[in-house]
Amino acid sequence: MPELSRFLGIIIYMNWGDYPPPHFHARYGDYEIIVEIKTGVIRGEFPKRALRAVLEWAGLHQKQLMQNWTLATEHKPLSPVPPLE
Repeated sequence: MPELSRFLGIIIYMNWGDYPPPHFHARYGDYEIIVEIKTGVIRGEFPKRALRAVLEWAGLHQKQLMQNWTLATEHKPLSPVPPLE
């Protein structure tokens, strides 16, 4: 579970060799979601405030997320993404 970022108690990560479409995982306490990078489609449940933060962060870092997706599919080390400020 290579971690990309951490903010407001939320952990963002990708798995090496994960399946398409390009996506990332977010965990907050007992909650976990999968977010498609290009469409913003969400699978899973998250508290509203935490979900808004994740979607805002993803919108700011879409290019970096896609670059990390490519690295993850090649089983290469991922690059950290700045947290939401």
